[in-house]
Amino acid sequence: MMEQNTNLIDELIEKTVEYGKSSLELAKLKAIDKTSDTISSVFAHSVVVVILVAFMLFLSLGVAFWLGKIMGEIHFGFFLVALFYCITAILIYLLMFKWIKKQVGNTLIKQMLK
Repeated sequence: MMEQNTNLIDELIEKTVEYGKSSLELAKLKAIDKTSDTISSVFAHSVVVVILVAFMLFLSLGVAFWLGKIMGEIHFGFFLVALFYCITAILIYLLMFKWIKKQVGNTLIKQMLK
């Protein structure tokens, strides 16, 4: 009887250890899945951002040259475009910085908990 209890306890301990190892492996796999999903999402968004930045660069150059031609001096067009971006950056910082930070944080959290 005592030997039977010992065998049952050993078997229970063995199954508990197996369960712990399986749970740890599952947690690792879930972490890898979430990490790879988040990284691939960030990479895809980065590609779109790079394309948009290139678009804005060439658009800004075109507008700067066009305004410079209208004003008679090319550098005046670049000054106006730079002023526009400066005012836009200040307005975004003052009015929308907290909102943008909150949205980015929420998006990252949703991505990790998905």
